[in-house]
Amino acid sequence: MLPSFYVTPTYERRKELKHSLELLLEIGAEYRLANDPLSFCHAYAEPADREIAAVIASSFAYGNVRSILRSLAAIFSPMGESPRSYVERFTPQRGREDFGRFRHRFNDGRDLVALLWGMRQMLEQSGSIQAFFLTGDEPDDRDIGRSLERYSAAVLSLDYREVFGGGTIPPDSYFRFLFPSPASGSACKRLCMMLRWLVRPDDGVDLGLWKGVSPDRLIMPVDTHICRIGRYLGLTGRNTADWRMAREITASLRDLDPADPLKYDFALAHIGISNGCNGKKGDGCAVCSINTLCCQSLKFDTSPPF
Repeated sequence: MLPSFYVTPTYERRKELKHSLELLLEIGAEYRLANDPLSFCHAYAEPADREIAAVIASSFAYGNVRSILRSLAAIFSPMGESPRSYVERFTPQRGREDFGRFRHRFNDGRDLVALLWGMRQMLEQSGSIQAFFLTGDEPDDRDIGRSLERYSAAVLSLDYREVFGGGTIPPDSYFRFLFPSPASGSACKRLCMMLRWLVRPDDGVDLGLWKGVSPDRLIMPVDTHICRIGRYLGLTGRNTADWRMAREITASLRDLDPADPLKYDFALAHIGISNGCNGKKGDGCAVCSINTLCCQSLKFDTSPPF
């Protein structure tokens, strides 16, 4: 059920929201990028290296941003100047030497080794991660949900015996956590974020590397920040950050830009990540570029932003 502050937006309110979000895009993109796991992709000039970096960086983009950046630095340091070349030559034995002590929250070095070994198999089978993904994509699907289901299933069905020592991924491994599925109800935030990075046009933030997927099929990567801010703006009436919320927020943003609904994701997320919006009305509300539309910064929290 939609919250009390949500009503169907009028033309004028849609126009106001779009204008505010466009202004938001122009503010501090360089600072935000430096505070984002996507920055690791921009460290490489070659598209093939950026693709590999995007898969890795998005996989571990959960938790506190400082811990994410620290973990990613530990991953990319042994890879040298070319993550693509590193993955092409990767072996589980080398991975155990380079990442035996790695840990990011509940993913450990073994999970990272499995990811890199799986990526090598994807390259050997298809030539690129994009080509591997497209083997399960249906361009006529209205969004990317079913393709993500097939992609995760295909990755998890690869051969990981050299990593785990058995025919299946053991129950004590959190490797499966890296490849959730919309079919389970998961918001699939990290996979949706990876697709945003790779599919959206190169705008100085996103990379525009994958031409085989249309940006209008992408689904919003929903984390705690997007969940909260999406509700404040009336983009969703749901309380749980799941796949249904992700699709609902995407539908609201598609109303503003049908061809590129995820255009505003990076800027919106960094209201929380970089600008410190924590869900409490405070001094930061007065200078926020969306404050006239956000129910949290209005005089009465129940007043409609639209």
